[in-house]
Amino acid sequence: MEIDALARCFGTASCLVTQLTSGLIIGMLLFLIASGVTLIFGVLNIINFAHGSLYMAGAYAAWTLYQVTGSYFLSAAGAAAVVGILGVLFERLLMSRVYGSNVLMQLLVCYAVVLICDDLVKILWGPSYLSMGMPKEFRLPPYRIFGGVVPPFYLFMIVTAMAIGIVLWLVITRTRFGKIVRAAAINGPMVSALGIRVNLYYAAVFGLGSALAGVAGALAAPVRSLTPGMGFSILIESFIVTVIGGMGSIGGAFLASIILGMTRAFGSVGFPLFVDGVMFLMMALVLIFKPSGLFGRAQG
Repeated sequence: MEIDALARCFGTASCLVTQLTSGLIIGMLLFLIASGVTLIFGVLNIINFAHGSLYMAGAYAAWTLYQVTGSYFLSAAGAAAVVGILGVLFERLLMSRVYGSNVLMQLLVCYAVVLICDDLVKILWGPSYLSMGMPKEFRLPPYRIFGGVVPPFYLFMIVTAMAIGIVLWLVITRTRFGKIVRAAAINGPMVSALGIRVNLYYAAVFGLGSALAGVAGALAAPVRSLTPGMGFSILIESFIVTVIGGMGSIGGAFLASIILGMTRAFGSVGFPLFVDGVMFLMMALVLIFKPSGLFGRAQG
């Protein structure tokens, strides 16, 4: 424990700005992934254990498209589209076969996809680390805020993730598509009886959740090394976010992502050897005292 270092950080504006920025970056990446996980679970009642592989696919797709186009914005948009399409194919060809099945069966299907994706990445891109580097669009002098140094790309990541979260919330709560999706989550057979092709909405939701993971991978590609299996660790953290925020709650995922991002950022200063332990401890406390999560619906 290095409580003195943490206290000094809170007393120094530059350290505070740096760690707050780091916490927001971690939190926003977790939110994009966890929002996809919670959206898919809330509508389809499927725990998509392969979501981390979609994040990995987004990172590798962005890297590849950046080598071809030289434009980060095109590569990020293309990665989101590619992963969204992969998500629809995954849902139609595999996950739709195990709707209503035992949870173990769903997990086995997802785990098989994880292993296949990791091997495909090794075949297509090799087992070595890859690095996109900072895109030329963001090779600019850093901003100085209260003595802290904030690179322009970090601000872009934070603003983009927040904007996507707001748009997602508006789509789910204010549009006809969102109303149908929420109705299907409560009573799919009744919605289907009204003449609505629920299976198409299920595929669209799975594709949307997958695209969010693809965007997260594209945003992470310039600042993280690309390696086979890179989605596993962030998948575990995204499930912690989903449990704390509440399964099916986008707002809960956002709040829990901020909490965990700040915990990891400031924990690396104050208790670097116990950051993961604190995160799992928070999840355990939520499961004990409020099993439905901060904003989740209590199950009957």
